[in-house]
Amino acid sequence: MDQESHSHSATQHAVDPPGILSVLRQPALLTRESLAGIVTALALIPEVISFSVVAGVDPKVSLIASVVICLTLSLIGGRPAMVSAAAGSVALVIGPMVHQHGIAYLLPMVVLAGILQIIFGLAGLSRMMRYIPRSVMTGFVNALGILIFFAQVPHVWKQSPLVLLFFVLTLAIVLLLPRLTIKIPAPLVAIVMITAIAWGMGYSLPNVGDEGPMSSGLPGLTLLQVPLNMQTLQIIWPTAISVALVGLIESLLTAKLVDDLTDTHSSKRKEATGLGVANILAGFYGGIAGCAMIGQTVVNVELGKARSRVSTVVAGIVLLLLVSVLSQVMAHIPMVVLAAIMMVVAVKTLNWHSVKPATLRRIPLSETMIMLATVAITVWSSNLALGVVSGVLLAILWFARRLSHVITADRQLSDDNKTAHYKIHGPLFFASSNDLYEHFDYANDPEHVEIDLSEAMILDASTVAALDAIEQRYQRYHTRVTITGLEGQSKVIHQRLTGKLD
Repeated sequence: MDQESHSHSATQHAVDPPGILSVLRQPALLTRESLAGIVTALALIPEVISFSVVAGVDPKVSLIASVVICLTLSLIGGRPAMVSAAAGSVALVIGPMVHQHGIAYLLPMVVLAGILQIIFGLAGLSRMMRYIPRSVMTGFVNALGILIFFAQVPHVWKQSPLVLLFFVLTLAIVLLLPRLTIKIPAPLVAIVMITAIAWGMGYSLPNVGDEGPMSSGLPGLTLLQVPLNMQTLQIIWPTAISVALVGLIESLLTAKLVDDLTDTHSSKRKEATGLGVANILAGFYGGIAGCAMIGQTVVNVELGKARSRVSTVVAGIVLLLLVSVLSQVMAHIPMVVLAAIMMVVAVKTLNWHSVKPATLRRIPLSETMIMLATVAITVWSSNLALGVVSGVLLAILWFARRLSHVITADRQLSDDNKTAHYKIHGPLFFASSNDLYEHFDYANDPEHVEIDLSEAMILDASTVAALDAIEQRYQRYHTRVTITGLEGQSKVIHQRLTGKLD
C-alpha cells in the first residue's frame, strides 16, 4: 500500500465519493448531480472565453478544449466533482509564447506539458502537496476569492441602471431561493429567468456573445505545423514546464480543498496523471491546456451540492451541446447574471474565519504574515502558482529560522575538572548547526570535551561539517573531542561524511 492509500485509510472521518452507478440508481441524487453540472457548464463559459483572449486563442477552440479536459478528468481523474477546463492561470503562462512565436507552437508545448504531468503523477510526486502549510493553503483560497470577485466587477461597475437592476435581481434569486427550496439550484433559476426576461423584452444587455464568436459546429483536429527539432524544443520547453507546474499546483490544491469541503477522499496521483492525459488530448483537439477551476468547482460542490463524477460528465456534455448546437442561445445569456453568480461564489470561497480578530489573536503572527504574503503575491501577479510557491518558500525560511534557535547545549564539568560534558538537544541541520558552533567555550574548556548527541539528530552534511569544524577549533587548544550518543541515521550520516568535508 503506498503512502497516499495509507493516509486515506488512516483518515477516519472521510469517506469515498459516491460512484456513477450508485448515483444512477437514485433518481433524487441523479437529479441533483445533473442540475449542478448544468449550472457549472454555464458558469464555465464566460471565464473560458475571457481566458482564451489572454492566451491568444480562438474562444471556440478554448471551449472545445474545456469539453475535452472536463470529460477526460471526469472519467480518469482522481477527484470526483472537481471541475477542470481551460484555466486563466494556464492562459497567463501560454500567452507570451503564443504572442511571440505564434499559435503553431501551442500543440507541441501542450503535449510536452501533459507528458511532464504524467511523469509527475507516475513518480508519486503529488505527495509533496502535503508539505504546503495551512497558512499558504488559506492564502491560496482567499486570493482565489479576491481574484474571482474582481474579475466580475467590470461586468457590473459603471454599467447602465438596467444592468444594475438585473444584478440585484440575480443576487436576490441566488441568495433567497435556497430558503424556499433546494431541489433546483438557485443559480440555474437565475440564469434561465434573467435570460428569458432580457430576451423576451428586447433589452440590450452585454451578453456572452459579446465576449467572442459563437458560431455553430465543431472545430477539427489540431495539426502539427512546426518541425519537431531542437529549435522547437528550445522555444516550447520553458513554457511547457511552467504550464505543467501551474496546472499541477492549482489542480492538486483545489483537490485538497474539495476533500476538506466534502470530507471525501481523492487520489492526487490519479489526478496528476489524468490531467496530463487530458491536456495531451486537448492539445490535439482544441490546442490549449487547462487545470482545475476553483470558482466553478465551488459552484458545483457548494452551490450544486455535487459529490460524484456524474456532475462533471453532465457539465462536459452540456458545454459540448452549448458550443455545438445551442451556441446562439448561449450567446444571449447576460454577462451580469454570470458575474453575480461568480461574485457569490467568490464570497463563499473566502475563508472569513481566517481574518476574524479572534482568530488573528490566536494564530502566530508569522503564519498570518505568510498567509497575507501569499494573498498579496497571488493577487498582484494573477498567478496562483507563483503565490503558492512564494508562500511555501517564506514558510520554509521562517521554519528554518525558528529551528535554528531551538538548539540547546548543557555544559557540565566532571568531578576532576578534566572533562567538559556537552549534551545537545534539538534537530541539527544547515540552519541550526551554525548556531551549534557558538555553544562551546573553546578557550576555557579542559583537555577533554565530550559532545553527547543522544538527544539530538543529525539531518544533513552541514551538521557534520560543523562538528568537524568544532573539533578543529578545539585542536588549536590541544583539546581532545569525543562525540557520543550517535544512533540510527545520525550515526550513518556522521560516519560516512566526517573528515571528508572541506
